[in-house]
Parts: sequence; C-alpha cells; structure tokens
Amino acid sequence: MAETVDTNSFKNGMHIELDNKVWRIVEFQHVKPGKGGAKFPRVHTETKNVQYLYDDGSEVHFMDAETYEQFALPHAELTDELPYMQPNASVQVLSVNGKPSSLQLPASVELEVVETEPGVKGDTVSNVTKPAKLETGAVVNVPLFVNVGDRLKVDPREGRYISRA
Repeated sequence: MAETVDTNSFKNGMHIELDNKVWRIVEFQHVKPGKGGAKFPRVHTETKNVQYLYDDGSEVHFMDAETYEQFALPHAELTDELPYMQPNASVQVLSVNGKPSSLQLPASVELEVVETEPGVKGDTVSNVTKPAKLETGAVVNVPLFVNVGDRLKVDPREGRYISRA
C-alpha cells in the first residue's frame, strides 16, 4: 500500500494523488472541521536538471545533465512551455514516482525579438504595449520602445515581458 499523508501534514510543494491524478499543493491553509483529517496517497517526486535537445513534432527530447540519458515527453503536454525554450537550454524536469512528468522553467529566460512594429522616438507613454514575436515563436506584449533585435527577459510561466536583457 502506498504511503499516505494526513491533511495536517500538508506542506506547500508536496505532491498527492487524488482521483488517479497527481496534484501539487501550491498553497495550503488548514482549517480543522473537528471530524478528523482525511488521508491521501503521497506521491514521491524528484527534480532533475536536463537539457532540451529538440522537438520532433510528436515528442520533445531531453538529456539528463548528470547521466546523459535521453528521454522524451509528449509534445501535446508541453505546448505552454515550448514557446519559451531554445535547443540546448537547461530546464528542470519533475519526475513522479520515478517517471518524467512535467517541466519547470526558470523564472526568466532571455530571448531576441524577431518581429514587432517599429518604435517611434518619444514613445514613453506608460502601460501602452504592442505584441512582439520572439525567436522561439512566443508572442508577448512589450513596451512601445522595444525593437527588432532587442534581447528581452521574459517570465515563461506567465508569458510576460520583464525587462530588456
């Protein structure tokens, strides 16, 4: 039988299994109803540094940075992350019960602008943005002063502009 964990022992970042799916506890606030705590199967997770190799359209290929073993994850499961990844980039893979499950991108990535409307001298109005296409295909809203060729810091988790790199 799998290890179970009481709701009193929940911690942010812990993984549990519910309805045959793995869930990560992002924020936990415990309120005791007085009837005793429920128990959930605890899921063992591990995070490893890996290198993104390539995307063949059906699978995305990676290499473990320590063992040099290669593995793949389904392309369909990584559609949110792929627009912010360049070949050879380092990312972290989350393994659930020993099996690669999902990616954790860094808090920011640096990418070059390949397409956007030209900035006009004097465009300094705050909170006005325009779309910019990045070298990986991602599109983010950027301030008016950003031009083609600029390198930007982008938050891949929210798909938003942070600053010029």
